[in-house]
Amino acid sequence: MNEIEHGNAVIEETESKTRLERPPLYKVLLHNDDFTPMEFVVFILQTIFNHGENDAIRLMLDVHRKGIGLAGVFTFEVAEMKVDKVTSLAQANEFPLLCTMEEDDDHKGT
Repeated sequence: MNEIEHGNAVIEETESKTRLERPPLYKVLLHNDDFTPMEFVVFILQTIFNHGENDAIRLMLDVHRKGIGLAGVFTFEVAEMKVDKVTSLAQANEFPLLCTMEEDDDHKGT
């Protein structure tokens, strides 16, 4: 802390560093099932997650082969909205596609 004289008053100057913290990020995951068509998963990845066709196909194959796949990483509110959209679209089309979110340990707020 530094003291600065201003007229007759002594003003204490505090050195404070304002550090903005990044919000925690969340992974949005798609889970494989035996009923949701691959084409629908590609459609979801393109329309809700803005992946290009080739990326969407590659990600859909990851979901199919590994049982789960990463659709994207977002702030909490955006991730929650995307999970809700996927769930609504899947239900509207009578598919059991499961979409979940979990905190991304690799991108925690700093």
